[in-house]
Amino acid sequence: MNELKPSLGLMCANCGAELKGEFCHECGQSIKSVIKPVSHMLEDAGDLFFHLDERIVHTLPPLYTKPGFLTLEYFAGRRVRYIAPFRLMFVFCLLAFFFVHLAISDRHIGGADGKPAASDDIAAIQQAATPEQVRELYEEQRRDLTEAMEAPGVPSAAKPGLDAARDLVRESANRRLAELKAEPIAADPAEDAGTAKTRRHNSWFSQPTVVDIAWLPDAVTRRLAVGIAHLKANIVQIQSGGPQKEEALRRMIEGFFSVIPQTLLVMIPVFALILKLFYAFRRRLYMEHIIVALHSHAFLFISLLGLMILGFAKEAIRPHAAFAGSVISLVQAAMWVWMPIYLLLMQKRVYRQGWPMTLLKYWLIGSVYFWLVLFALSVAGLIAAAH
Repeated sequence: MNELKPSLGLMCANCGAELKGEFCHECGQSIKSVIKPVSHMLEDAGDLFFHLDERIVHTLPPLYTKPGFLTLEYFAGRRVRYIAPFRLMFVFCLLAFFFVHLAISDRHIGGADGKPAASDDIAAIQQAATPEQVRELYEEQRRDLTEAMEAPGVPSAAKPGLDAARDLVRESANRRLAELKAEPIAADPAEDAGTAKTRRHNSWFSQPTVVDIAWLPDAVTRRLAVGIAHLKANIVQIQSGGPQKEEALRRMIEGFFSVIPQTLLVMIPVFALILKLFYAFRRRLYMEHIIVALHSHAFLFISLLGLMILGFAKEAIRPHAAFAGSVISLVQAAMWVWMPIYLLLMQKRVYRQGWPMTLLKYWLIGSVYFWLVLFALSVAGLIAAAH
């Protein structure tokens, strides 16, 4: 008599092993098929990017309202309920700076928000409506620059810049005259003869950019040369005023926001290293300090995101309900106050030292990190200027 054998359960399509869950214990392949409707694919994409499930409910409220709680949960090994620290920080970093960029791009850049520029500004030449106004503004600015160059107290090192500014004023005036279909302003032979030597030494902006550093790879030197050329072009456009100035500033802002996420990603391990140095005797692993840094920055980015969203809401509501706008302003002020208090409480609860030592280290760590962030942002600004 044949013996009855129980039928096998689900089998892994990859290695043939019997499945006992949603993943194969032999090869790790998921039981879910990739052949599915588009709606299911979108759900999976959202889950892959941000874990759009109950983890948000378990992660965001304690992260914002309970300093150090989420970090201590990770230290204790309770992780599955929460969004991973790096993903949390990275997603909110992108969202926060997206809204900051949106807010800045909504503002008028490089001008006076529709107000007439001052007569001693090159932008005033670009706003002139008639050729007579252009020539009048040119003569006024040229006279001021000439008097400044001939003043006895002006250092000789400043004269090349004043002379370049005088040339720039004439170029801007001629550009506006060309737009108005008028005759250009001719160069003054006396000025050209008197400052020919100065202009030869001040021709950095007009010379081709060549970078020749023997110990750097050719690809790096070429990239540096391109960046310096872009930097010079942006400076010239800013000095020219008018639409070109606004275009250059907008391009530099776009470049700044394109490098900010990478800059802050570099600062995360730097901040963790600072924590490691200041808490060297607490016998914590560097990875624990990394988690502290990730949760700290995630909190700051969530706060920044909330402030920007509330700012947009206040601008939309205030014209119709002034009281509601005042309430939002109070909420924003409370959020600003909560940010440093949160970081202090988090540092106290995670590292478990007394208040005097915690306050001292909080001030020292904050000071060191502030200057490092300022330096990193300055480098990012320089890179953005060469965008």
